[in-house]
Amino acid sequence: MASLQEIASQIRRDIVRMVHGVASGHPGGSLGCTEYFTALFFKVMKHNPAFNMNGTDEDLFFLSNGHISPVYYSTLARSGYFDIKELATFRRINSRLQGHPATHEHLPGIRIASGSLGQGMSVAIGAALTKKLNGESNVVYSLHGDGELDEGQNWEAIMFAAHHKVDNLISTIDWNGQQIDGPTLKVMNLGNLDQKFLSFGWEVIILENGNDVDAVVETLEKARTFVGKGKPIAILMKTAMGKGVDFMEGSHEWHGIAPNDEQLAKALSQLPETLGDY
Repeated sequence: MASLQEIASQIRRDIVRMVHGVASGHPGGSLGCTEYFTALFFKVMKHNPAFNMNGTDEDLFFLSNGHISPVYYSTLARSGYFDIKELATFRRINSRLQGHPATHEHLPGIRIASGSLGQGMSVAIGAALTKKLNGESNVVYSLHGDGELDEGQNWEAIMFAAHHKVDNLISTIDWNGQQIDGPTLKVMNLGNLDQKFLSFGWEVIILENGNDVDAVVETLEKARTFVGKGKPIAILMKTAMGKGVDFMEGSHEWHGIAPNDEQLAKALSQLPETLGDY
């Protein structure tokens, strides 16, 4: 069986190849969140690739920052939701793998259309409350960009979750300090993010290296120990945008552009093929 590190390397290869194939997409955040997706889907989350849209009796995941769809699609395919060969259709006409995930395409694993930033927290809270009403003990996970927190709807949802003790929700913030127009410090300074969540009544865990897959697993498992204790849980996960590809790493410029042929070859030379390309 492949190690989590091997899976992450292959997912990164998928990301750069998918985005290059149509000369469009969002490689930066996808590469930065690869360890999170690998840890969640291949180790921590209790989920069923057979896929029931209602998600009864399993953990659920909602991607709020839907533009990082390449890492999501690769993870779903590699964990058995659909054939990995379908990754070659990314962003093409009539593909189920649209630039932002969409439910009308009926792609297994996709429960909400996402990409309009700021909405995922609200959806995840609704799903978590539904689990509670149905007497299910499963956990709801969500992922959000730090730049996405500029959207005010997030803070209303964050306040709501604490007030209603939505303690089966684990929301992770990709705290990479970058967004499409530049560093978050310059675009809209988020200030002391951990103190913000604490003051809103959340349990907060800071993950210093979200690109260490073992650390991500440990943090997600730690977060589960707080489930059922009266507070929603936030993981503030520090990552490097473009992680794994040296000329992309740490730069907001790779938020939403595709590598050319030469850049793709350079990127792939840094990412071992471990599970076989699609």
